[in-house]
Amino acid sequence: MASTAPPVLPISNPQTVPSAAPSSVESQPPIATPAFHNFVNQITDTVKNGLSKRRPWTELADRSALSKPESISDAAVRIRKNYSYFKVNYLTVATAIVGFSLVTHPVSLVFLLCLLASWLFLYMFRPTDQPLVVFGRTFSDRETLGCLILFSIFVVFLTDVGSVLVSAMMVGVALICAHGAFRAPEDLFLDEQEPAATGFLSFLGGAASNAAPAIVAARV
Repeated sequence: MASTAPPVLPISNPQTVPSAAPSSVESQPPIATPAFHNFVNQITDTVKNGLSKRRPWTELADRSALSKPESISDAAVRIRKNYSYFKVNYLTVATAIVGFSLVTHPVSLVFLLCLLASWLFLYMFRPTDQPLVVFGRTFSDRETLGCLILFSIFVVFLTDVGSVLVSAMMVGVALICAHGAFRAPEDLFLDEQEPAATGFLSFLGGAASNAAPAIVAARV
């Protein structure tokens, strides 16, 4: 009696599941990180360097040196001399007043932070080879710049941001002029070797000039 051969089961060739191919275009950071860090470091170093040149606050608040100016011209001379001597302290006071005004107006502060973040992350430090895409639409650099300019006009002139900033700066300038006019500068030792170009916003101008290469490098 012939033995019955066992049935042959069909063998299917295992199909190799294709692995997910790596994306040909690697995800890029939304901003040029090294350039942004360089920008922040330069701003920080410049501000620290400027604050290191401030005069003692006790000298600024010396009540014994306060006296009434003899005339308007005398007040103007006092303001100029005190400005040359206390310029970093004056800038610190003005910045504190502006900051306090923004904190007491949180909506304006949010608008201003959104505006600054838009310029930083959408234009200044966004790599040029990474276009801006919003709701599926690609915006060119010119269109992005135009939108940011319109947004800036809206924030500054059509919200309370502009009025808050202008009011705070006017209060700061008034306090600085009042202190400069009534503070007798006879006991101040002005540095005659100080460059004439050094001004009220000198170290901010230096920060901007130092940070310009970082912005240019981010846009290349």
